[in-house]
Amino acid sequence: MSFFGELKTLLKQNIREYGMYIALVVIMLIFTILTNGLFMSSRNISNLLDSAGYIAVLAVGMTLVIVIRHIDLSVGFLAGFLGAIAAIFLTRMDWSMWLVIPIILLIGILIGLISGFLVAKLAIPAFVVTLAGMLIFRGALLQVTEQSGTIIIKNDQFNAIGNGNIPAIAEVAGLHLSTLLIGLLAIAFFIYSEFKTRRTKNKYGFDTLSMSMFSVKLVLVSAVILYITWILAGYNGFSWTLIIMLVVVLVYYYLTTKTVLGRYIYAVGSNPEAAHLTGINVQKITLFVFGSMGMLAALSGILYTSRLQSATTTAGTLFELDAIAAAYVGGVSAAGGVGKVTGAIIGAIVMASLSNGMNLLGVGISYQYMIRGAVLATAVIFDVATRAKRA
Repeated sequence: MSFFGELKTLLKQNIREYGMYIALVVIMLIFTILTNGLFMSSRNISNLLDSAGYIAVLAVGMTLVIVIRHIDLSVGFLAGFLGAIAAIFLTRMDWSMWLVIPIILLIGILIGLISGFLVAKLAIPAFVVTLAGMLIFRGALLQVTEQSGTIIIKNDQFNAIGNGNIPAIAEVAGLHLSTLLIGLLAIAFFIYSEFKTRRTKNKYGFDTLSMSMFSVKLVLVSAVILYITWILAGYNGFSWTLIIMLVVVLVYYYLTTKTVLGRYIYAVGSNPEAAHLTGINVQKITLFVFGSMGMLAALSGILYTSRLQSATTTAGTLFELDAIAAAYVGGVSAAGGVGKVTGAIIGAIVMASLSNGMNLLGVGISYQYMIRGAVLATAVIFDVATRAKRA
């Protein structure tokens, strides 16, 4: 088969996975042209990625929740509430940031496990459980912030999580050296992992890309990583928010693709009854996924509160809908059993790019909501259409 013939077949067979990457590139090209290059400036790309951070973290957890055929509507106000609790610990109780963050994450896990218990053990629909949670945490957020309305955080270490950047070892030709080194390490790790995966597939007789197509993939992805690294290195370098987001992706990517637990999660999502009959403890998997979602909601609240340097009464509003939208745009299936955490990150960046680009163009907020809604509807329609075609 010729190179272009193989490329066409590859895109056709994996249109669901590659579609979001193509959409992201198209969106970025359109906004770059319409804003005369402002969209792809170092400052704007840095701000875009930072603004997507707290939603991307939520989207990773939401992807797993949707994969096992559930939904969590409480995570938005849970993030806002736990962010406010963190602010209270830091300001009114004068606790160390290194004590506050683990406590907040543990509280998030506990709350997630409670939701998971109600869903898994008592068989209450997740929609009902998490809708109740959304109302409870909305009220709790108002309760803890009602005295001042806004809790200002003056802890520089905590505020640096959402606004700071990694230290620069040195500058080379005006570029952030530590950022360049991290980017080069990321490229090296990507190439190594791809070759390792290819060798494993060949060992067990699985189909692999031809060497020419494999080489193109390595070059394109490496070029994208290098370009983004170069853009950010020309500004202030990688932010702590971006580093945290990348760590979350790496941990959950490993969890979902390299562990037995990950295979169990997808097995439960594909067919809960069949998974139960094969000996998988569906209730434990559900508890784990909801506990994980609670922890990521807590982390999202920390990132958002740190970025604002304050806790507000409106924190968490529509976070859950943005996370759900990012998960669906990133390729998670409404029927369960399909979805990647890397796709969730791309989905979050797609939604953030839309908002950022429309803001640069001065598009009214009413039109922004309609356009984002249309993108979400298109993603779900695309999911249904591709599933029906495969069936």
